[in-house]
Amino acid sequence: MSPIAITRLLILAAVWGASFLFMRIIAPVLGTLPTAFFRVSIACLGLVVILALLRVRWNFNGKLGACLVLGMVNSGIPATLYSVAAQVLPAGYSAIFNATTPLMGVLIGALFFREPMTLAKLSGIFLGLFGVGILSGAGPVEFDYKLMQGALSCLAATTCYGFAGFLARRWLDQQGGLDSRLSALGSMMGATLLLLPLFAYNVMTEPPASWGGWQVWLSLLGLGLLCTAFAYILYFRLLSEIGPVKATTVTFMIPAFGVLWGAWLLDEPLSMAHLYGGVLIALALWLVLKPAKAH
Repeated sequence: MSPIAITRLLILAAVWGASFLFMRIIAPVLGTLPTAFFRVSIACLGLVVILALLRVRWNFNGKLGACLVLGMVNSGIPATLYSVAAQVLPAGYSAIFNATTPLMGVLIGALFFREPMTLAKLSGIFLGLFGVGILSGAGPVEFDYKLMQGALSCLAATTCYGFAGFLARRWLDQQGGLDSRLSALGSMMGATLLLLPLFAYNVMTEPPASWGGWQVWLSLLGLGLLCTAFAYILYFRLLSEIGPVKATTVTFMIPAFGVLWGAWLLDEPLSMAHLYGGVLIALALWLVLKPAKAH
C-alpha cells in the first residue's frame, strides 16, 4: 500500500475518531435519530456546496441509483441500528462491535465475492478486536435481552458496512469508476432520503426536550461537514485504491484516536491499557495490510 493511501487511512481514522467528541455534545440533547438525520443531511448539503465551489459536474454516469442504495446500506441503516444499540449498550461495547467491520469484510468477501482468505488476515482481524477490547476498557456486563438486542443491532450495522464496501467497488468502480466526491454525495443523498421519514415520525411522536444552543449546532456542523462529508470522500477514495477489507481496518484505529482526542481536549486520563491496546492494533493493521506473498 502506498504512503499516500496510508496517510489517507490515518486522516480518516483521526476524523472519524473526532466524531465521538461531537456526539457527546449533540446526542444527549437532540436524541439519537435527530442526531443521525442532521449528520447525514448537513453532510449532503455540505457536499452540494463543495461540488459547486469546485465546479464538479453532476455526471453520475448512470450510477446515481447505485449511490443512493449504497448510502442507505452504508450510512442510513447503520445509523438507525446504532441508534437502537445506543439505548441499551455501553459505549465500550459499541466500539468493540464497530471494530468487527473488517472481520465482516473478510467473511463476506470470502463467502460472496471470491476474496482470498489468508491466515495473516484472520490473525490480524482477531488481534485487532482484542486490542480494541483492551483500549475501550469495557468491563463485563450482565447478559440479558437488552444486551443481546444491542449486540445484534451493532453486528447488523457492521454487516451492512461489509457488504457496502464490496458493492461500492463492484457498482461504482466499473466502466471508468466514479469520482469519490460524487460517490460521497450520492451516498449522503440516499442516507438522507432513508432517515427523513424516520426523523419526521420521531419528532412528531417524541420531540426533543430542547433543540440545543450554538454549541450543539456548531458541533453538528463539525460532525456533518468534517466527520461525514469530508470523511466519506476519503473513504470512497480508499475503497477504490486499496479495496474494502483494507479500507475498513480504519475502524480499528478510530477508538485509538478517540482516546487521544479525549485526552487532549477533554483531559481524560490515559493508562497502560491504552498503550497495550494501541500496540496490538498496530500489529493487527500490519497483518491485514501487508502485501500477500506471490505464488
